[in-house]
Amino acid sequence: MNALIEHPALHLNTGERVPAAASGRRVEVEIVVPVYNEERVLSESIRRLHDFLTRQSWFSWQITIADNASVDATPLIGYSLQSMLSNVRFLRLEQKGRGRALRAAWTASRAGVVAYMDVDLSTDLRGLLPLVAPLLSGHSDVAIGSRLARGARVTRGAKREFISRSYNLILRAALRARFTDAQCGFKAVRRDVLSELLGDVRDESWFFDTELLVLAQRRGMRIHEVEVDWVDDPDSRVAILPTAVADLRGVARLLAASRLVRFAAIGLVSTIAYALLFVALAGPLGSFGANALALTLTAVANTAANRRLTFGVRGREGLVNHHLAGLLVYLIALALTYGALAVLHQLDAHPSHLLEACVLVLASLCATVTRYVALSTWVFNDRPKRRPRAAIVSLPTEGN
Repeated sequence: MNALIEHPALHLNTGERVPAAASGRRVEVEIVVPVYNEERVLSESIRRLHDFLTRQSWFSWQITIADNASVDATPLIGYSLQSMLSNVRFLRLEQKGRGRALRAAWTASRAGVVAYMDVDLSTDLRGLLPLVAPLLSGHSDVAIGSRLARGARVTRGAKREFISRSYNLILRAALRARFTDAQCGFKAVRRDVLSELLGDVRDESWFFDTELLVLAQRRGMRIHEVEVDWVDDPDSRVAILPTAVADLRGVARLLAASRLVRFAAIGLVSTIAYALLFVALAGPLGSFGANALALTLTAVANTAANRRLTFGVRGREGLVNHHLAGLLVYLIALALTYGALAVLHQLDAHPSHLLEACVLVLASLCATVTRYVALSTWVFNDRPKRRPRAAIVSLPTEGN
């Protein structure tokens, strides 16, 4: 390792790029290959990728080898490849983490589309043009290769197949993911939308992909999927169990930050406050008066809390309109709770305040579903509208 430390390839600060010869040509697609201790396959894989890209003339390109703290000969090989092959760059980081390597390379890129693929090239390279074409044309914002989409051809063991399908099932159930494969190492993003995502992606390792995709979906970005041909690498360096545990932690973190969970937490606090206020006011005001006042106070606080915490709306703009719209939602909840009280008093002329509170809480839970639908689709209808994307390149048509 002493020889490695003295090699000029390592005389780089974190994220600093080795100076490249000025070509004067605008790069349309930059493909990042993150590596860690890949001396065995790096040269062959990069040459194979370079040959493939050289034969195509659809877009201008650059390959960036993003080495995250390798301790074998990977940096020497990467620097050598940069010296010998045109359009190949080497990037050295002194900290581990595939997500960290992608973040550094993508942030430094000036290409219109940034992509990445695993160094083992498990994904058939013929899927590259279908991956980047929708981004180059302006049709989509993010593109992913999918091994689980209908039409994909995959060769891998039953264990990895089970893990992959189980993980994506968890994403669909917990995070309502609409994409089919979060882990395939074959993805691309338009650089003009990347800045909207990277600042909020916290993971620096294997969960980086999933977090990026979930954030893109939550922000209304268009995610294009490509069915890929994929052959499992038997020498994969991924430690399955630690990676799975870290991924599940990441899922839990994104779930806790989701709109639905924040709404549910605010709703729970509101319901408890509502029940306590009702019991305290039922004596002096009577059941119906206590219900009206308790519901009014908690509804106003609930709308304000959801406005800020659940839907991220701050400032005075739209404040009056939001509370007026919330008033209508409140009237629906009031009607449901009054109806529940009326039915209870028909069944029992003198119910205890505790029984009344229990019935009202149940009615309030029904109203909560209505409240969430109304707040998310009407009151705070901030569903992102996809901005029109200018085409980066005019792709050749058939016959050109």
